[in-house]
Order: sequence, then structure tokens, then C-alpha cells
Amino acid sequence: MNIRIGNGYDIHKLVRDRPLILGGINIPHKLGLLGHSDADVLTHAIMDAMLGALSLGDIGHYFPPSDPQWSGADSLILLSQVNGLIQEQGWQVGNIDSVVVAEKPKMKPHISQMQDNLAQVLQLEPNQVGVKATTNEKLGPVGREEGICAYAVVLLTQV
Repeated sequence: MNIRIGNGYDIHKLVRDRPLILGGINIPHKLGLLGHSDADVLTHAIMDAMLGALSLGDIGHYFPPSDPQWSGADSLILLSQVNGLIQEQGWQVGNIDSVVVAEKPKMKPHISQMQDNLAQVLQLEPNQVGVKATTNEKLGPVGREEGICAYAVVLLTQV
């Protein structure tokens, strides 16, 4: 079996008057993530990991912030496009392991729905999509609640 591994990372600033969207879930919070699209750092990290596994660049190459068509874009739709790209190359996602790093709000109540959303878009079983959450122990910009970041590792298998 031919396999490839990719890792991804994303961080966005927290601001007022923006929704907080992670894994396609609109999470109630007084702050949201600032970005050209919906700024879903979890989904962005997963997309970068998928692209990186095949040396296809990063999401900025495919969905540049300078392009107005991606303004406010739903990251789950972008994820579907990235999935189509890797499938065209003859690959499929084997599994994903990811972590969201945020001081607030608590992610635990939303993890299962995030996994379900991501799995549905990628045509996977929910147990193939690992989503964890942690804090940064009040250290750095994430710890000061200035932003939220996410890390992802994706295993691709050749079809």
C-alpha cells in the first residue's frame, strides 16, 4: 500500500462581530475568527495537511485571499474541493488527527459534530476523523485569547 502523510497548521485572530466557526460549526462566543473566508482554522489545517501530503502547495495557492470570490467562503465547501483534487490524483484520506488550541470557549460540546461534519464532506466514517481540543495554558497569543489555532495530520492512501 502506498501512503503519504501531511501536516497542517493554521491560526487566525479573534475579533468582535465575526462568527466563530470550527469544523463547520458556528460556536456561540463573543469573539470570532478574522479571515478572508469563514476563517475555520480546523478545516484550513486539515486542507493544508491533505495538500501537503501530495506536495500540492497550500490553501492560499488554491483559494488566495486576494481573490474576492473566496470572501466569506464556507471552508467545508473548500474542503470538498481539496478532497476532489486529491481524489483526481488517485488518493483518498485514510484518517485525520487534529487538535484545536483555544482558551475559550470550551470545545468539548462541539467535537462530535465537528467530526461528523468533516467526515461527511470527506465521505469518511466519523472514527476516521480525530478532533481534539486543548488550551495553551494562557501562554502566547492563543493563551491570551488573541487567536485560535489548529494542527492536523492526514494520512492519504493511494486508490
